[in-house]
Order: sequence, then C-alpha cells, then structure tokens
Amino acid sequence: MTAASMADDVSPKLLEVMERAKRSPQMRFSTLAHLIDEEALKRAYRRVRKDAAVGVDGVTKEQYGQALDASIANLHTRMKAMRYRHQPLRRVHIPKEKGKTRPIGISSLEDKVVQGALREVLEAVYEPIFSEASYGFRPGRSAHDALRTLNQGLARGEVNWILEADIESFFDSLDRKVLMEMLQERVADTSFLRLIGKCLHVGVLDSDEYSEPSEGTVQGSSLSPLLGNVYLHHVLDQWLERDVIPELGGKTLLVRYADDFVIGFEREDDAKRVWGVLGQRFERYGLRLHPEKTRLLPFGRPDKGEPKGKGPATFDLLGFTLYWRRTRNGSWMPSLKTRTARLRRAITAVAEWCRRHRHLSVKDQHAGLTKRIGGHFNYFGVNGNLRSMRKLLHYVVRAWRKWLSRRGQRKPLNWTRFRGILQRFPLPAPRIKVQIW
Repeated sequence: MTAASMADDVSPKLLEVMERAKRSPQMRFSTLAHLIDEEALKRAYRRVRKDAAVGVDGVTKEQYGQALDASIANLHTRMKAMRYRHQPLRRVHIPKEKGKTRPIGISSLEDKVVQGALREVLEAVYEPIFSEASYGFRPGRSAHDALRTLNQGLARGEVNWILEADIESFFDSLDRKVLMEMLQERVADTSFLRLIGKCLHVGVLDSDEYSEPSEGTVQGSSLSPLLGNVYLHHVLDQWLERDVIPELGGKTLLVRYADDFVIGFEREDDAKRVWGVLGQRFERYGLRLHPEKTRLLPFGRPDKGEPKGKGPATFDLLGFTLYWRRTRNGSWMPSLKTRTARLRRAITAVAEWCRRHRHLSVKDQHAGLTKRIGGHFNYFGVNGNLRSMRKLLHYVVRAWRKWLSRRGQRKPLNWTRFRGILQRFPLPAPRIKVQIW
C-alpha cells in the first residue's frame, strides 16, 4: 500500500493521528485503541489477499466474508470486552538454499484482520519518525528504492568501504520485553499495547507439535515486519544517525530493508571504528551478527588503469550482487546482477514446476510459466541485469522441452516441433522494468 492510498483509505481520526505524529516526533499517544473500530477491522479484512493461506481453523477469506458484518461486530465486541484471544499459528517450512528451510507462521483469518488493524495505527504513529535509510515494508518504499540509493552513493564516490551485515535469526531472536519498552516510548495506551502483546505471545502448531516460544515474533504475521522496523529503528537507525555518524570524519550511508542492511563509508578509519562496536551494540539487544556473513570490504571505484575483471570484491543485497563494471568509454560504474544462489534457486524452482505440472495442457503450462517468469523479471529486471535474465529464460526453455518430451508421445519432441510451440505460446522476453541509475 502506497502512502497516497494509505491516506485515501483511512478514517479522519487516523489522519489526525498521522498529522500529530508528524508535528510532534516526541509525542506519546495515550488513546489509540478506539481507532480499531468496526470500519478499521473491515479495512483490514479487505487488505487480506484473496488467496491467503489458511490458519489452524481452516477458514478462508471468502468463508469469513459470507457474514462479514456479523463476524466483524462479534470480533469488535470481544476486543472491547478483552475477550479476544489469538489462535495458535500454523507453521510451515519454506525451502531455502543448501537444504535449509525458513519457518513461516500462518495466522487464522480473524487474527490477520486484527494484525492488519493494529498495523494501520502503528504505521500512522511511526512513519513520521522512521529513518529515511529504512525501506522495508513501508508505504511507498521498495527494495528497488534501497538499491537505487546505495547505487547513487557509490556512483558519487561517497562510498569506498562497505560493511555487509547479516543478523542471525532476527525475527526469532527479537526480545519481546525490550520491544514492548520501545513501543511504550511512543504509545501510552495500555489497551492497545495489550492487543499487541496478544499477537506476540502466541502458540505455534508445527505438524502435531505445539510450542509457545518466549522470544521473537513469528515470520508470516502482517504485524511482524513493522515491529521489526520499530526494533531496528532503536537498535541501529537512530543510534547510527544520532550518536555515531556525527562523530565520524567522512560521509556514511546506511541502507536497510527490514533486517537486511549495509553501511557504506567514505573513510577506512570510520568503517573500522563502526565495525569494532557494531557487534556489541546488537548483542546488547539480544541480537547476533553472523560471524561468517558479516564483513568489512573495500568497495571504492577502481582506478582507470585497473584491468577488466580486477575490480574490488563484490557483495550481496536483496537478491542482487553489486559489483563494478567497465562502461563502453572505459570508465567504471557500479552495477547489479542477480545473485548466483538466487538465480540457481529460480532455475531449480521452474524446472521442478515443469516436472510436477507436465500433465497439464500446453496452454495451462504456458500460463503458469508466464506468471512465474514475469514475476521474476518484474523484480530482477533492472538495467545492467539482462544477462542474468536471459540465462534464466535459457534454462526455462530447456526444462519445459525436457518435461514436455516425457509425456508419452509417440514422436519425440525435437527442437523443430518445440520451436513451433514457442511460436504459438511465447514466453516473456527479458526486459528492463526498473531504472536503478
């Protein structure tokens, strides 16, 4: 939801909170719970995706909406009487590279509605004070905006050193008590804070195993990204901008998207100074920087006489690898390409999809592949990344032909026949969708 659409789809009372938050960055809000009325809950319901995964109760958005007015009225009555209880989360595991998985918690539909209403109010309170360096899960901001800001700093020569950081299991390690103390600096409404607590202190059902984690906020909740932003606003953004950068000798650039961030430095001594204290700062709040994935590296513009391919080390951010490349006139410019692990994962996922859906008609397979390839190109279609996108398309074409050939036809599907299929059902061509520079 963009900042403009957010302003168009909220109540006058919430707009008033937003204006007061802008005027008074130090203000504590004593009355917020009343903003979560039936209309706010209905707005939150409308924002839930139609195909959202179901929670432990198995209720879909369509089923909940069949008697929406009565369901919302009942929910609102229970919330006012403090009888609302968050149902356990249903945990699923999303595959990652190297055989690892990412645990995701899926809330019931009603709990998603409550989380969405809470998030709407918290955004009104916190958006005016969040740092300009924060891009993740905020209205009107995107990963491309974060990459663009970093690329501009590199191109201007303001960044010669990069501190690439990785927080180990951030959402699982977040200290709930500390988080509530942070929220209390801005929110004095105990009823509102109690509702947030109900969304934090919730059980998890993983297959047949039930547990009640004492720390963290489960990934998958629509409220978790905003609470994570509040936490890192205090731990990193505010601390760096208010206490650290004024004491440094050169320019410093922070770019953070949720728990992924890099810090760029103009001077080596500034970089090493922050590098020396950053880990201690995070440990103070129960967080730990990954010792192997957190590093300090030189990343200044190479000399004009530097041979091609001999630029500084690369680093990764938001699915991309950032590196220096030669332009046609011989100068160096920062550029992006799809991270190797992400590209490999996309190729593997599409090939597996072709295998599992080879029984579908060619028309239906084409529709599924077009959707998947198009989604990939929409994100990774930044200028300078055509080579990676063409590589993906190359392997998609090979995988599609391979699994179409295993459908038991009498004649093998040779390349001549397959090219005829591609003419009737063309796959999306790699195109630049986003200008980073």
